[in-house]
Amino acid sequence: MLLSPLGPVARAGDNANPVRVSFEFFPPKSEEAEANLWKAVRRLEPLNPAFVSVTYGAGGSTRERTHRTVTRMLAETTLKPAAHLTCVEASRDEVDEVIRDYKAAGVNHIVALRGDPPGGSGIGGVYRPRPDGYANATELAQAIQRIGGFQTTVGVYPEKHPESPSIEHDIDVLKAKVDAGATRAVSQFFFDIDAFLRFRDRIRAAGVTIPLIPGIMPVSNFGALQRMSAACGAAVPGWLAAHFDGLDDDPETRKLLAASIAAETCARLQEEGFADFHFYTLNRADLVYAICRVLGVRETAVAA
Repeated sequence: MLLSPLGPVARAGDNANPVRVSFEFFPPKSEEAEANLWKAVRRLEPLNPAFVSVTYGAGGSTRERTHRTVTRMLAETTLKPAAHLTCVEASRDEVDEVIRDYKAAGVNHIVALRGDPPGGSGIGGVYRPRPDGYANATELAQAIQRIGGFQTTVGVYPEKHPESPSIEHDIDVLKAKVDAGATRAVSQFFFDIDAFLRFRDRIRAAGVTIPLIPGIMPVSNFGALQRMSAACGAAVPGWLAAHFDGLDDDPETRKLLAASIAAETCARLQEEGFADFHFYTLNRADLVYAICRVLGVRETAVAA
């Protein structure tokens, strides 16, 4: 029985292209969080993701923890980690040093993001770059390209960046990132699939040809979902709210709903030709692992 009006879930083998997945983690803040992160990493590692990304806090607040997590992944797993990097609260020289440190550590993939301002540094919610820093993700991508040796992933907002005047402006920014060296784009999470597909069509019509990977976030806590959606401008459809209505004290049903909705979203996108999916794991593996199984992704042997 389907739980949202998106059509049937795809079966393994229904599509000509095999599904490829990637995962996002965030660096832990405590010993307990560290244990939870590595539990999730070890559960998802056998699915052989195309890459995994590790986030970078506002103002570079997790710089050391991000670097430590990425280098441990390189040393102890078969994963191909991509390090997030932002422009916020850092000089150009400081950012260049981070890029060179990653290159020396063997990282060959960076997710270049402008980043959110740390608390108190934004004026009216508007980002203000440091005078001696990179102004935006385009300049950051240029710096990564100049130092060289990296794949560069950039972010996109299919429903418009919260600070952008228009989708047209966002597309111009994306084209500038591609000119600066971006090799793929990963979207912010979304639930309005038609809006994402319209964005896909518009960037292709504008001449953007780099891979566009949909970002999928299976969230079982609806209150947290509303807060995250409000912050990034992702619409929360009425049917989604209706699914979670009255389930505040029923976490198991919420988890089932979250997995089902995410799997159906991926199935709809498969019908539209997508074979790559980037999962925002929130450092939890259970829902993402289940969704990958539904999509036909299977474990492969992990080298000892």
